[in-house]
Parts: sequence; C-alpha cells; structure tokens
Amino acid sequence: MRRMAKTAVLVSGMKGLGVEIAKNIILAGVKSVTVHDPSNTQWSDLSSQFFLSESDVGRNRAVASQQRLADLNSYVPVTAYTGELSESFLAAFQVVVLSNSPLEEQLHVSDICHARSICFVLADTKGLAGQLFCDFGENFVVDEPSEAEPISAYIQHISQGIPGVVTCRDGQGHGHGFADGDFVTFLDVEGMSQLNGCTPRAIHVLDEFTLEIGDTGSFAPYQRGGVITQVKVPQLHSYEPLRAALAKPKIKAMDDRGHSLHLAFRALHAFAAEMGHLPRPRAQADAERLLELARGLTVHQELLDEGLVRTFAHVSAGELSPMAALLGGLAAQEVLKAASGKFLPLAQWLYFDALECLPEEGTVLLTEESCAPRGSRYDGQIAVFGADFQEKLGRQKYFVVGAGAIGCELLKNFAMIGLAASEGGSITVTDMDTIERSNLSRQLLFRPRDVGKLKSETAAAAVRRMNPTTRVMAQTHHVGPDTETLYGDNFFTALDGVANALDSMQARAYVDGRCIRYLKPLLDSGTEGTKGHVQVVVPYLTQSFGSPPDLTESAVPLCTLRHFPSTIEHTLQWARDEFDGLFKVPAENVNKYLEDPAFIEGQWTTQDLEWVRSSLQEKPCSWQDCVHWARQRWESLYRHAILNLLHAFPPGHETSPGVLFWAGPKKCPRPLEFDCDNSTHMEYVMAAASLFAQTHRLQVPRDQTAARETLRAMVMPPFQPESGVRIPVTEEEMEEAHAGVDEEQLAALRQELAECRRALLEGGHSSIHLMEPIHFEKDDDSNGHVDFIMAASNLRAANYGITPADWHKSKRVAGRIVPAIATTTAAVAGLACLELYKLVWGHKDLSSYCNSFLQLAEPLLARFRPLPPPDTYKYGQETWSCWHRVEVPGIGAHGEELSLQELLDQLQVVHGLPVRTVLCGVTILYASFWAKQKREAQLACRLTQLVSGHPGATWQPPQNLVLDLVCEDQQDDDVLPPVHVRLPCG
Repeated sequence: MRRMAKTAVLVSGMKGLGVEIAKNIILAGVKSVTVHDPSNTQWSDLSSQFFLSESDVGRNRAVASQQRLADLNSYVPVTAYTGELSESFLAAFQVVVLSNSPLEEQLHVSDICHARSICFVLADTKGLAGQLFCDFGENFVVDEPSEAEPISAYIQHISQGIPGVVTCRDGQGHGHGFADGDFVTFLDVEGMSQLNGCTPRAIHVLDEFTLEIGDTGSFAPYQRGGVITQVKVPQLHSYEPLRAALAKPKIKAMDDRGHSLHLAFRALHAFAAEMGHLPRPRAQADAERLLELARGLTVHQELLDEGLVRTFAHVSAGELSPMAALLGGLAAQEVLKAASGKFLPLAQWLYFDALECLPEEGTVLLTEESCAPRGSRYDGQIAVFGADFQEKLGRQKYFVVGAGAIGCELLKNFAMIGLAASEGGSITVTDMDTIERSNLSRQLLFRPRDVGKLKSETAAAAVRRMNPTTRVMAQTHHVGPDTETLYGDNFFTALDGVANALDSMQARAYVDGRCIRYLKPLLDSGTEGTKGHVQVVVPYLTQSFGSPPDLTESAVPLCTLRHFPSTIEHTLQWARDEFDGLFKVPAENVNKYLEDPAFIEGQWTTQDLEWVRSSLQEKPCSWQDCVHWARQRWESLYRHAILNLLHAFPPGHETSPGVLFWAGPKKCPRPLEFDCDNSTHMEYVMAAASLFAQTHRLQVPRDQTAARETLRAMVMPPFQPESGVRIPVTEEEMEEAHAGVDEEQLAALRQELAECRRALLEGGHSSIHLMEPIHFEKDDDSNGHVDFIMAASNLRAANYGITPADWHKSKRVAGRIVPAIATTTAAVAGLACLELYKLVWGHKDLSSYCNSFLQLAEPLLARFRPLPPPDTYKYGQETWSCWHRVEVPGIGAHGEELSLQELLDQLQVVHGLPVRTVLCGVTILYASFWAKQKREAQLACRLTQLVSGHPGATWQPPQNLVLDLVCEDQQDDDVLPPVHVRLPCG
C-alpha cells in the first residue's frame, strides 16, 4: 500500500474499458490518476461507460468522467487531460495504461515507457474479444510472486550432514507441501538452534516428508520441536517492448485461439487505418477484408482460424459492459502489480473471447440491418446482438440476492446492458445490511455520505442514476425459510432468473434450492482476494450449485480446537464455537423445550441437558450475577481446563519411550491467573456478562466499576483435579466420548427438567419464550459480539503461547469474511453477465455455457463446460436428476380441488406410484400404517386443508404444493423426485 501510494497512473481512453480500469485502481488507492481522452462522448459509449449520461453526449469523455471518478476515493486526486501524449507528459507517471488507442500511438507510447522504465499496460476490447499486454521493463522486481500464505510444517527430525535432511509434515499429518527451490527459515528448534531465524535457505525436496536444507554438519545435534516456514524471495523479470512483442508474441491463452486473436487485433488496426472505421456489424465484405489482412500477417496459414476472424470482424464495432468489466479487472490488477511489486505480472499477452455468447447455430440470424445503430444508448450492444435481443433484455425479470461488492458490480452491468429497462422488466435486489466505511474500497455504488444507509436502497438509487430507464426495486429482507411467504410461488414463478451475490455458502445453497424448485436459472459468483469464480446453473442442462473446491473452508479437527491449537485461526474458531455454545444454542433449546417437552427425547447428551437445566434454574437477577457467571466461566476455561489437561499429560509426558506427548504441533499450554488489571481479562468478563444478561432478557447497565467491585470480592475455590476421568485427545476418542450415554443420568436430568418446566408454567411462562438466542452478527460493531470473540480467542492464545489477533482480524476470521477487492469483483461480475447473455438467448447446448475460475495474482483465467446434472433420484428402473418432478394438476374432473384420496389415485393410475407415505416438508400428511379411522379422515380432506397450518394462523395457499412420497415397493436406496401439485388458488 505504501508503494501504491507513491504511484502516479495515467489511463488513456475513457470508454467503457478505460473507466473500469480507472475505477478499480482509484478504489485500490494509488497516489494519483490522470484520465486522458481527446474524443467526445457518443451514444454508443453509454452501453458500457457507467460514468457518462445522455447529457454528456458531445462532451469530452475524460472531462465528463473526472468528477465522478474523483468521488470514488477522496485520497486519490483525479485529473482530466485531453492533449497529446508527449514524452515530457508521460515522464510524470510510473504506470501508463492505453485503451481504445490506435497502433501508432501504442507503439509511440510503448517506446517512451520502455526507454524510461515506466510500466506500460495495453488493454482493448472489441465486441466479444479482448486483449491485454504488459511491459514492465527489463529489470522489474516482483517482491511477492504469489498470494498464498507461506507454507509451514512441523519438524520431526533434522540430521547433521552435508546436506542436512529435515523430516517434517504439516499440522494435519500430511506431507510438507514445499517445492524444489523454495526458500525457508526456522523457528523454535531445540538443539540445532543455529537454524532459528537463519538467513533463508534454498531447499531440495526428496519426497513428501523430507527435504535437504544445505550444510548442518557443524551445528549442534537436533533435539526436538521447531517449525520450518517458506520465505518468499524477490524475483527479477524482464519484458519486451510492444514493438518486439507484436512480432514474437508470448501469449497466455486458455486454448489455441490466442494466436488467431493476436492476428485479428493486428489486422483490425490495419483495417481501421485503411478504411477509416472498424468493420461494420455483419458486413460480409468488411469481414473478408479483415481476414485477408490477417492472412498477410503470418506465413503459418494453417494456424489461422478463419471462422474466428470472420466472427471477430462481425462484432468488433461493439462495446459491451461485461467485456469491459472483465478486462478492466484484469488490467487494473496488472497496474497494481506494477505499482506494488506484489504478485506475478502477465508475461506478456493475454487474449480472451466469448463468441459463444452469440446465437446458437440455426436459431437467430443476425444481419446488417438488425445490428445497425439506432441512435440509442445501447448501440454498442446492438452492434453485437441486434435490436430484437436488446428488447428481450429489457423485458427480463431478475432477482439479485445481495448488494455488496459483487452485487454492486452486477447491478452496474445490468443497468449498462439495459436489463429490465423496458415495460414488463424488473430487477429486485435485496440486502439486509447497511453500508460500512470499509465497504467503500470495493463497492462501487457507495460513497462516504452513504455510510449507515441500507445497501440495497442505495445501490438501486445509484444504478437508476447510471441508467434512468432501469426498473430496479430495493428490498431489505433476508432470503431464507423465514421469508418464503414473501419470496414464494408468486415471486419466483414470475422471474426469468436469479443472480447470487452472497458471501455465505449456506445462503447460496438455499437460493440454489429455490431455483431448482421453480426451474429458474442461477448465476452464482464468489471471490476470495484475487481468486474468483462464476457458476451458471441451467434447469435440466447443468448440475446445480456446488461449492468450488478452491473457495471452501477446510475443517479443523475437533481435537485441535479443543486441546492443541497452534495458530490464532484455531483459537478464533474455538471462540466462535464458544459464542454459539454459550449464547445461542442453550437459549434455543430452552425455548423449544418450553414449547414441547418431547424435544429432549432425541439424541441428547448429558451436557446438552445440563445446559438446559442450568439455564432454567440459574437465571441471573442482576448485573453482579452476570459478572459472577462470566468470572466463573473464565476460571473454568483458562485455568481449570488447562490444569486438568496438564494433570493428565504433564509437560514431560511420553507416549512411548523417548517420544514426547507435547511435541510438533502440540504446544504445551500454561494456565492463566485472573487479574482485574489485565485489559484482556476484563474485556472477556464485560463482553461475556453483557451477552449472558441479554440471553436472559435482563436489562442491566454495562458497568465496569461495579464489575470490578464484584470481581475483587469473589473468591474462587481451589483447583481440584478430576480424578478417574479420561480426557479424550484424538478424534476417535472424542467421537466415543460423545457417543457414550449414561442413561441413568439422562433419566434423572429429564425428570429434573420436567419439574423445572412445570414450575415455570405455573409461574406464567407458558406464552412467552423464556430466553433470547443471540445469533453472531459480524456487521454490527456495537453489539459486543466481536469483542467477546477477540477476548476469548486471545486468552486461549495466551494459554498456548500464540500471538494474539487484533479486533479487525478477529472480526474477519470469526465472521468468515471473505476478503474482496475491486479488481476481482469487477472481473467476476463481467464473467457472470456473459453467461446472462446466453440465458437470455435461451441457449440449449451445454457446450455454449462456461463456468469460470480466475486467479488474478498469477494471472490465470480458466473457463470450462459445466457438468450435466447427475442422477439424483431412482425408483425401480428409472432415474431422474434434481430438475425432475412428478407434476399433478390440483383440480379434479369436477373442477374442484383434489382430495388426498384423489391425489393418491392419480399417482397410482397415471404415474404407477403405489403411495405408502406422503410428506409435506417434515409433516406427515398420510401413512398407510395409521389406524383406519385416521387414514380415512385424512384421505377425505382437500390438500389445502391438510397443509393450511394452525387454526387462526395467517396463511397464504401456495400455487404449487411440493410433496415427498414413499411407495409400497420402494427399496432402501430408492428416492423419488418431489411431487408438484398445481393448486387452483394459483
């Protein structure tokens, strides 16, 4: 960030691509940005340039964009320039970016930049194709080539010798993960202490557990312990100037199309110089001339994809917002690499095309007439897809779930392409969150004046300003089971598609389930730093949403969290679990038990019931009671639990002769002594006491003075080691301990709970929930949730000698906040909108669609065909995917709603399904094993009578009733697809 703050950047060309690049680097925080363009705004610019409006047509692009760009970040001065790119002018910049620039200007500026060691980036998009080029000079130093955290492994042995051999493994018992040529250093090695903090040593990998580290022959013998950690060392890179790189290009491409695209872009410059304009959309003569020019640029005619070049010519006059967003994200990340020396720059060309977004063969014929300009803001897009497609885009109804970083970028692109900009179209965006100051560095649509406002409403207002015809409606609801009355049959049935912009896998999976139910396509996007992905889900054609393997969280073994944490991430996860275990789960269980005593008859442990019992019997009455509880919890966790562990496994404990128990990743803990004057100790007590009071619906002052008085007056009982209790320390032992149930103890606890419940009911608690569950909320900084997590985690870190985390890291890890940066979110949103084009066309061929994964740090952009849906359901000899269902009309022969008996008859006669059980959700509507009278009563009922809920409840009958079946002859591994009954109320 310090290096970036010293970097002045010039971005030339303020059409859609240029403004994307400028926006991303301004949000990132460079020293200054100068935007350059000698030309005036045209109508076609409005299809991708989101900081221009109809009133700017005829004004200079750079001048018209300058203030809106400057508003993005008050710390980055933005100036506009309209003059010549002379050598004296360019000398003031450390990075120069050209977009929408003729070849002569590209070569001229490149020569100056290379000679003066100014980093040079060239980016361009033409219709559905794009190119990117980087020249960072002959001696460019990359200080940190990769985004990945340094690899670490625990040492088991180091030999003395030339070379010395290290035997090690990672914290999960797997191989070390190092690569040949990595540099490493050492920490906490006992015996061979000369290695601790040594100058980074190059390694040679022998196998997955051993590696050579150079001369250790003169060092003291290795005794025990230690960690070996990768050290990232600077790399020196050299780049060719554009003039040389044009003739002998180094192309990073996903396939062999890169060579043809390189020639097509070069031929395009020659065509424009010759004709004075780009090839006209769908003009066959222009396409043939471009192909002729491309042929003249290579002697290897067999490598030229002539069909690709012709199609490129047909669309090259177009300007598309998704293409600008994608290339703008990629190019801006290269600028940030040039400014910071962080991550590996592109070497040197990258080409991309999405020509599969055009109509599938044999469907729609695009012509010169259908793609001719209309004097519309969408002319740049009409040039590629035609006017009829533009009208179809305008009538789309889409649901955007989330208005954060990706949501803002999606909405901006939707406004630019004209989605839902016509009569009948609509975009609904929902997000419960409000805008925080930290959002401003990556969420395009928000400004400092918006902090504290609702994200969805602010984002909707912003995109209306970008395109006043966009029909967008903001909502502030969570999308989940509790809002299915709002986002139910009527809502989803009317949609054309859904776009996810969520940071929760659980929420994304839920939305995916709704799309499966209503047969709606889904665009799912996600980012993690410089990584991003897009998955397109198409009914009947692709598999449903699945967690991308590179973006999922790895589970930490329970024994590591419970007894052997070695990183601050372990203690933070432990504290996060502690939060739910203290303030959420017990309160939920108490409330459920008060409603239904049968709730505790399932697979409950004695600890579960103890929590419910103590919550019922030990309700606090004052702030002092809450402080007393928090202090006892502190003593139990950070002193007694550690003393018990050390009682069972003392510091010198050996699992076998010469093999220490506390070795490698197992750090020997130390108990803490409570101190009122220790700020972390007091932070824990204050946060825990406040949350404990809240769960018991107790309104108390958060009084630290009173808390100190209570604490000083308290006397803790002396520690008594647990005798005869075996502490489980492996995953297997923990599973056994959890599975072991003392039935006598459980019966006694259930009896005690029954008495507690009876007393509460007699005391008037029958109609209210006794406790208030607290759900961890990362976005409210004032609720004390993160305060508790940080204090609880750092105390445990003190137990185990782990470096503590500050408040912000505690919030990020505990809240599972995925880091987001503007470049990645822009690129991901661009890729998602390219898939949107295909959905609007209605592509039927699986190979037309692309899932994408990108890693801007490398840089890497991989696109691959989605997988077809697997067979999920099986009954007899038939199989179905998740998209299939048994559809039954809900009206009988006499025009009345079906009874349950009539439904079963239809399923038997029409579909051959002899039904044994019918379920709606978790409710059984019918079971053949019921008593005859009960069966007959149910069978006579209309379907809506059976599912209408409790008498007197407000209930809106669904359009589609979804039922699950079990059939008489169903085998154990058989699962039937759901039954969808179309009800007359719909």
